[in-house]
Amino acid sequence: MPFSWLLLLFSLVLGSRLWVLSLEKLAGSHDDARCSQGLSCHLWDDVLCLLERIEPTKDPVLVPTKLQTEVVLRCREENNCVPCVRVILHLTVQEPRKEDPEEGGLREDAELTSRPWPRNESLHAKVIISFQAHLSDRCVLVEVEVPAAMVQPGQNVGSLVFDCFKAPVGGEVRIWSYTQPPYQKELNHTEQLPDCIRPELQDSVPSCWGIEWSGVLPWFNISAEGDAIQLVLDVSAEQNYVLFLYWNQTRNFSTRFHEVLTGPQNITLNQTDFVPCLCIQMWPNVQDAIRNSHCPFWEDPRAHKNLWDHSKLKLKFWGTTGLSWMVEAPCPLSAETVLCWKPRDSELCHPLPLPLPRENVTANKSQDLPLLTVQPNICVQVWSGGKLQIQECPQEDILGPLKDDMLLLETWGPEGRHSFCAMETSGCTPLPSTAHTRAALLGKQLLQDIQSGQCVQLWNDTGILWACSLQKYTHERWVLVWLAFLILTACILLLLLLNRDGMKGAARGRRALLLYSPDHASLERLVATLATALGQLQLSVAVDLWHRRELSALGPLAWFHAQRRQALQDGGVVILLFSPGAVALCQEWLQEAGAAQPPAPTPDTFAASLSCVLPDFLEGRASGRYVVACFEQLLPPQGIPDLFHAVPVFSLPSQMPDFLRALVGPGKGHHDTWRAHATRVSQYLQPALEECVQLGSSSCL
Repeated sequence: MPFSWLLLLFSLVLGSRLWVLSLEKLAGSHDDARCSQGLSCHLWDDVLCLLERIEPTKDPVLVPTKLQTEVVLRCREENNCVPCVRVILHLTVQEPRKEDPEEGGLREDAELTSRPWPRNESLHAKVIISFQAHLSDRCVLVEVEVPAAMVQPGQNVGSLVFDCFKAPVGGEVRIWSYTQPPYQKELNHTEQLPDCIRPELQDSVPSCWGIEWSGVLPWFNISAEGDAIQLVLDVSAEQNYVLFLYWNQTRNFSTRFHEVLTGPQNITLNQTDFVPCLCIQMWPNVQDAIRNSHCPFWEDPRAHKNLWDHSKLKLKFWGTTGLSWMVEAPCPLSAETVLCWKPRDSELCHPLPLPLPRENVTANKSQDLPLLTVQPNICVQVWSGGKLQIQECPQEDILGPLKDDMLLLETWGPEGRHSFCAMETSGCTPLPSTAHTRAALLGKQLLQDIQSGQCVQLWNDTGILWACSLQKYTHERWVLVWLAFLILTACILLLLLLNRDGMKGAARGRRALLLYSPDHASLERLVATLATALGQLQLSVAVDLWHRRELSALGPLAWFHAQRRQALQDGGVVILLFSPGAVALCQEWLQEAGAAQPPAPTPDTFAASLSCVLPDFLEGRASGRYVVACFEQLLPPQGIPDLFHAVPVFSLPSQMPDFLRALVGPGKGHHDTWRAHATRVSQYLQPALEECVQLGSSSCL
C-alpha cells in the first residue's frame, strides 16, 4: 500500500509510542524500503550481520544519526495479520574524520573539512539494519544515494523507512543500525510489542483468537506459597498450547522447560530456575502462531536471593603472579568486587586499604586482578546492594594454607615522608607504635624486615602493600626473649608508679579512664583502637581490655574504684563512651535505683561503675571529672540521657579536635596542631568504625 508521509510525521513526534493510538495495517508479505523526497533507495534482503571496526574518512559520508521504531500489522487478508516493527532512520552527511593517535579515536580534520565536495558526484551509502528477537535475528542492507546537489556536510538530508521485521506478540525486540563500513558507533533501540489484550490484535491476529485475557499478563498468573513458586495457567480445557521457560541472558537464551500442554495447569518452578532473568513464553499449538513472552521476575526479591545462592565465584592462578576471577551466574549481575585480607587467626576478611577500583561484575566473564604476587590470605569478595554476597579464598592445595603474615601498608605524606601501618582486627596500626597489639610490639622488626628485603611486595601504585612473615617471631626462643622483655617492662612500670610524685610534670601525659559498654566484639575492637590512638598522644589510658588479669583478680567494681581514684588524684579525667547498650544500662539502673530493691550486681566494668558515676552526676560533682562521647554513626548525641549533658558531650569523629583538647587539658598545643592530630586519629579509627557499622544490621545497633 502507498506510504503515508503524514503518518511518518506523527511517528517522528511520538516515536515508538505511536502504536498506543492505532496500528497501521500493511498489505502483502514482502519487505519494503523507501526514502524521503530526493533520495533513492534499493533494498537487499537478508545479509550477514557483521560489525566491523570504525574507519576514518577522507570525504563526507552518509550515516544514520537517529533511529525510531513503530509497531504495525502486516496482513495477508483483513483479519490475518502479524505484528511487525517498522524502522525509521534519519540520515546526515558527516564531516570527514581521521584517527587521533593521542586520543585513540576519531576527530574532525579542519584540512579535510575545508575541501569542497565535487558538485557533479552523488553520495552513496550502505545502511545495515539489524533485528533481534527471541530465537530469531535478521539483517537487511539498504543502498541509499544522495544527489550531488543535496550533499551538505553536517546537514540532515532526509530519512529512510523500512517495512518491516516480523515480531512476536508481547515480545521484546532490539534494533541496531550502522553503515558498511561503519564510520561511527552503531545506533540501537529496544521495542516492546503489545500483548493480545489489545482489541486490534484479538480481531486481526489469529494466534490471539478465542483466548480469554486476565489483566496485563495473558494466559498465566504467578502463585507463591512459602518457598514454592507456581505458574497457574488459566486457559480453556480444549486449548492446546506450548509453554517455554528460558533464561534471558545477554545475547543468549538458556532453555529451562519446553512442553506441549492442554487445558489448565499448575507448574511448580525449580528453585534453581527461579531467578530474575527467567522468562515465560506461550503460544497456541498451531502453525505460525505468534508467541507471547514476559519476564515477570526482574524485581522479585526471592528470585534475586536464588540468583546469589546459585552463583559461584571462581579464582584461577598462573604461578605466583597471575590471578583472575569469574562469577558464574545464570543472569546479568549488578555487583562489584573487592580484594580483602584474611588473617590466619580470624574469620573476618578485611578490605585492603588501597585505592583499588571496585570492578563491576560481568557474569561468566573472566577478569584479571592487579597483584604483583598472589598470597593465600588474599580473597575476593562480591558485593551487591550493600551486602557481601560471595567470598572466595584460594584453595589450600593451590597456594597452601593461610600464612601467619602481617600486612603492612606504606604511603607517602605531602612532604614525601614514608609512613607504615599494619592491618589488624582493630584497624591499621601505625608503625612504630606504643599500642598493646601484636603489630605494635613487632613494629621495629617488621620495618627492618622491609628494609632488608624479607617482605613480599603485593601492590605498588599510590601505596605499597607488603606481606611480612611472623613465623620467626613465634619460635620458642623468641617467646622466652619476649617473656624476659615483658618482665623487664613490668619492673620499669612498677618503679615509675612508685616514683609517680617525682614524675609529675615530666613527659608522661594526663591519665584517662575509658568506660564503655561491651555490646559486642566489633565495638570492643573499636574501643581498643580508640584507646591505642589516644595513647599515641601521650595520654595514659586505662581500659579494662588491657587489664584482664587484674580485673579478674579484683572484680569489676574494685578495679574501677582503683583506676578512678588514681586518675582523679593525678588530675585526670573519666571518659564515658556511650553506645546503645550503655544507654540501656543507664536507664535500667535509674529505674531500679528509684525502686525499693537496689540494682543487682553486674559482671562488666561499665555496669559496675554506674553505682559511683550516676551519684556524681545526680549530686553535681561530675564537672571537671568526666567527659562524655559517642560515635555518631552508632548513636546520635541526642540519644544520650539528659543527665549526662551536664558535662561536655562530643560526637565522634566530627568533634574529634575538641574532644582531644578536652582530654589533654587547656593550654597545650596549637589549634592547627590539634586539628592535624584529630585527622590522623579519625583516619586510624575509620576501618574499625566501618566494620562496626557494616555489622550494624545484625549486631551493632
